[in-house]
Amino acid sequence: MEPTVRDVPEAKRYEIRDGEQLLGHTDYERRGDTLLFTHTEVDQDSGRSGVGSTLVRAALDDVRAKGGAVVPLCSFVRGWIERHDDYADLVAAPRH
Repeated sequence: MEPTVRDVPEAKRYEIRDGEQLLGHTDYERRGDTLLFTHTEVDQDSGRSGVGSTLVRAALDDVRAKGGAVVPLCSFVRGWIERHDDYADLVAAPRH
C-alpha cells in the first residue's frame, strides 16, 4: 500500500499513514493563509526511506494548491526546501 498524506487541521498537522499506521507528521501553526511549520517527526522503525520527504512534499503541494505560503521554522522542512528550489516561492517574505 502506498502511504497517504492528509491535513488534520484539528491536530494542526499533516500526517502520513500507511492504512491506519501513522508513519510521521509535520506540525504547523496557521496565521491566515500562512503555515508556520514547527516540527516534523517520522517513525524511523517503519523500515521505509523517504517518508519525511514524501510528507513534506505533499504538505507543501497542498499549501501551494490552496494559494498559501509557509514559514519553515522546522529544520527538516527548511532543509528540504533549500534542496528543492522549485518550492522556494512558497516561503513567506519576512515581515519588517
